[in-house]
Amino acid sequence: MIITELIDRNKMSDKLISKTPEGPLSEKWTKYRSTVPLVNPANKRNLEIIVVGTGLAGASAAATLAEMGYAVKAFCFQDSPRRAHSIAAQGGINAAKNYQNDGDSTYRLFYDTIKGGDYRARESNVHRLAENSANIIDQCVAQGVPFARDYGGMLKNRSFGGTQVKRTFYAAGQTGQQLLLGAYSALERQVGLGNVKMYSRHEMLEVVMIDGKARGIIARNLVTGETERHFGHAVLLCTGGYGNVFYLSTNAMGSNVTAIWKAHRQGAFFGNPCFTQIHPTCIPVSGDHQSKLTLMSESLRNDGRIWVPKKKDDPRAANDIPEDERDYYLERRYPAFGNLVPRDIASRAAKERCDAGYGVGATKQAVYLDFRSNLINKYGRAEASKLGIENPTIEQLVALGKEVVKEEYGNLFDMYKQITGEDPYEVPMRIYPAVHYTMGGLWVDYNLMTTIPGLYALGEANFSDHGANRLGASALMQGLSDGYFVIPYTIGAYLSGEIKTKSIPTDHPAFVEAEKSVKDRINKLLSIKGTQSPESFHKRLGKIMWEKCGMARNEKGLKEAISEIQALKKEFWSDVRILGDADGFNPELDKAGRVADFIELGELMCVDALSRNESCGGHFREEYQEDGGEAKRDDENFMFVSAWEFKGESQWELNKEPLVYENIKIAQRNYK
Repeated sequence: MIITELIDRNKMSDKLISKTPEGPLSEKWTKYRSTVPLVNPANKRNLEIIVVGTGLAGASAAATLAEMGYAVKAFCFQDSPRRAHSIAAQGGINAAKNYQNDGDSTYRLFYDTIKGGDYRARESNVHRLAENSANIIDQCVAQGVPFARDYGGMLKNRSFGGTQVKRTFYAAGQTGQQLLLGAYSALERQVGLGNVKMYSRHEMLEVVMIDGKARGIIARNLVTGETERHFGHAVLLCTGGYGNVFYLSTNAMGSNVTAIWKAHRQGAFFGNPCFTQIHPTCIPVSGDHQSKLTLMSESLRNDGRIWVPKKKDDPRAANDIPEDERDYYLERRYPAFGNLVPRDIASRAAKERCDAGYGVGATKQAVYLDFRSNLINKYGRAEASKLGIENPTIEQLVALGKEVVKEEYGNLFDMYKQITGEDPYEVPMRIYPAVHYTMGGLWVDYNLMTTIPGLYALGEANFSDHGANRLGASALMQGLSDGYFVIPYTIGAYLSGEIKTKSIPTDHPAFVEAEKSVKDRINKLLSIKGTQSPESFHKRLGKIMWEKCGMARNEKGLKEAISEIQALKKEFWSDVRILGDADGFNPELDKAGRVADFIELGELMCVDALSRNESCGGHFREEYQEDGGEAKRDDENFMFVSAWEFKGESQWELNKEPLVYENIKIAQRNYK
């Protein structure tokens, strides 16, 4: 391992300029929108924008920018934009509308997000996100998103982790699908009008740089195998997160890091790569045959109670264990928040109980998520009261409660039954933490621009809004905020200076050289003709990452992981075997390229985790913990964003952006 740190550890980098507006926090975004340079409508149609990725961030950005008059090209590797991974989100989207009159506000959403991220996020970006949240809901309602409503027609809310208010808007257990369909409809309208040119089944394999600016991409047609050159005055990367570096995750199997990794190698700094979110409510691993894991929405913690037996290695079935022999450990440890503590805390608590011998199921790597008490008491009794049933029986209460739960979570319960063969209406779900979301990503300034001029990163592809841990229901919020409400303003600050730049022909030497490098890499992969499949290398990488850079990390394990990943990389480039060729449809070739990028990313993640000698949010270094296993931050030495600059194979330079908190009191997180 070689880490080149060209700056003193206590000196912050002058390469990172956040461009945060001056003035009071609550006025920064308003003032910015009123003073940012604009592009004349007549000039917009002469400016071309490339959008890579068509999930919530990409689809909303492409649709909005096209409607504003820009010429947009949108790319996705799926056969349709509506298959983006955003569709898999289940539980909801946050917004500070205070419909429940329970004390919510823009400031409270801002504070909860900063605190939930363990004070490792930039204040200005998070406050802007909270400000935009209410507008997102109005936008989506206007598009026809079928949010849940109460009897009077008002939009309903439910609770999510890390908060004490109800601010999560939802559409049963398929909120991401409904939101994506809204953004997809807006995108397809612009496609139909000729304002967006859609390239499906295309994968971006390189950023084209001309005179230090991003001026286009090289994409591969995944059906024909042809490489293509595309010019753009600006390039937006909206390609999601990189959780599949762990192999098993809740991400779609195609989700990858390639687009932002290519940008990183071209000079875009990578922010906080080791900040990974482990989701506490996933269906446990059942065997080596699995290729992905299935999420059970965090919204289920709103109505379910998490517990383990008080007796170690208890062989009894869940329903046979009496109430007084159950340990509702989150309610015991964190009485103020109970089952709704943030995800990192809930995940570590589940791991601790299982490691201590209280796990359940065949593997003992699971805990129970039980709905029976709320079926009876919360929903059943309310329904019985509505129907005027006095002294209802337990059977009646359960039946009435089931109908309410089916309306709220029916598709999730059906999914669980199909996968496990167990009926969660009758027996508790078994859950265990799994890799879900990555808070790290390309470093961006207030404008969402990376350290490469003209190259932007939106949504989960950037690092900006969540710090060391993302609160549930905030991913959808950030993606739509970036696409609908942020980039349409901030991109003008850059493009207003580009109106004299004519479209650059794609026979420019920079395009020719970039395409050649892509083809050379493909040919190199195909020429190895080794003995091992790309999938086998991905599994081995995932095992290293999960065991040594997963829910818990330590110095010894991280150093071992770096050495093991370097050896794996050497073996990959000498022994991978890819069937088929570069001409035509070849998913094995696509997979190999993505795995090669994951291997390099995995090394950087371990380097980042090794350099951060503290525990914060999802980054839990075993050497740094309070009594009771809580994360022990080091604000004096590590209150900064780690922004890594690529300097060559296995070489990175660490740059630091200081995090300054002027509007909140910094404290150890306390959810007790």
